[in-house]
Amino acid sequence: METPKPKPRLIFILGPTGIGKTSTAVKLAAPRGGEIISADSMQVYRHMDIGAAKPTPEERSAVRHHLIDCVEPHEPFNASLFIEKARIIIDNLQAAGKPIFIVGGTGLYVKALLGGLFDGPAANADIRSYYKEALKRHGKAYLYDLLKSKDPKAAAATNPGDASRMIRALEVMDLSGESIVDRRESHGFQDRRYEALKLGLSIDRDELYRRISERTDQMIAKGFIEEVRKLIAMGYNETQKPMRSLGYKHISNYLTGQYDLDEAVRLMKRDTRNYAKRQLTWFMADRDIEWVPYRDLDAMEKKIDAFIDGRGE
Repeated sequence: METPKPKPRLIFILGPTGIGKTSTAVKLAAPRGGEIISADSMQVYRHMDIGAAKPTPEERSAVRHHLIDCVEPHEPFNASLFIEKARIIIDNLQAAGKPIFIVGGTGLYVKALLGGLFDGPAANADIRSYYKEALKRHGKAYLYDLLKSKDPKAAAATNPGDASRMIRALEVMDLSGESIVDRRESHGFQDRRYEALKLGLSIDRDELYRRISERTDQMIAKGFIEEVRKLIAMGYNETQKPMRSLGYKHISNYLTGQYDLDEAVRLMKRDTRNYAKRQLTWFMADRDIEWVPYRDLDAMEKKIDAFIDGRGE
């Protein structure tokens, strides 16, 4: 009987935005000859470098990174495409005997890669058109109130500013009569094809907020305003999803005169803090994550080496 092929071993470096996942992962991967797959929903887009906090040229020369600069800002990218591309890279790195690091803060990408993607009802153009028109006429607050009345569970798990997720949750409820939350839980994300070590970087909340504030100021100093100005000159605006993301929407609003730079930076810092809170809520619900102080490289190295050697199961 043929011996079953061992599952690829994936090392995840996870945590909220601004904690230093990339720099930590480079320090861990470089001496082990590992390579990094980005699990970040913004780093896939070309021309969006500073605001997406992509690895520096030095970090990318020290360790090879994958799934960065894959698509143009107007092209679609989602969890399904992430899984498709990541699996090919994982298979190639496994065959080459390379330690594989998955680094990022997009929790859905991590969950879907490890357990498969939730496959809900197919999109319905009529239903989506109805809710998009409701959004256009009445705004996001109306849509969120509608979601709360129809599906309180989904409303509690959805950012009130994320219109696309609200519309999808309403669509699933209308088509199936079930909450998208219940359908995801019954799915269970149980398509387990990898062995995983998930390390979460922990940090004091006040220190995290300080780091977020400092990083925002550094982005501005590095030329973030010019980066967004170039994107606008290329024809990109809020009709493209990436331009509605953290930082890009704030600087776009500044450049179009909706508010001054001080207000744009203030709102960018505030919304980044709120995003970090949501990331922490998502990751804290994952009991498989082993939390390690973000500066404790020695503890991470011991766990990683044991896992690579097969002693971490």
